[in-house]
Amino acid sequence: MRELKLNKAFTLIESGPVVLVTTHDGQKDNIMTISWTMVMDFTPVFAITTGEWNHSFAALRKNGGCVIAIPTVDMLDKVVGIGTCSGKDTDKFAKFKLTPVQGKVVKSPLIKECLANIECKVIDIVKKHNIIVLEGVAAYIDTTHKEKRTVHAVGDGTFIVDGRKIDRKKMMASKLPFGV
Repeated sequence: MRELKLNKAFTLIESGPVVLVTTHDGQKDNIMTISWTMVMDFTPVFAITTGEWNHSFAALRKNGGCVIAIPTVDMLDKVVGIGTCSGKDTDKFAKFKLTPVQGKVVKSPLIKECLANIECKVIDIVKKHNIIVLEGVAAYIDTTHKEKRTVHAVGDGTFIVDGRKIDRKKMMASKLPFGV
């Protein structure tokens, strides 16, 4: 084996899929691209990593809610574009021609063009590691969405696209929550 520079080790286990997180600051909606996500358990509880450097962070902390929107591979250029500009001076919904849709629980909008959306409430902020712990309070999927493949960031500007599914539900049945 060849040694890998330690500062690139994260590219071996970078999380995914890349998601769009919407926030509302009391006056306007915003979107940020997040590739550092984690499913914490089946309840559903999730975590994202962001902090003071991100324009959406203040709205996330202030309003205590957001939407995790799951884009598909056909949206990759928009996803990257959203992640490379700031909501301080850009209306990202307008710039990237995305449609905000009011959810049922939080003030942050769903994104119509995404495959799925999860309304979330902030339940913890781990300041030391810039981890925002979120509880899913409502979820939606567009069953008519033609493209289903999501993208995963490697962390070096490249992405991996989901491939074919391999079914092992029977083998894992004893470990899966009822109804999954």
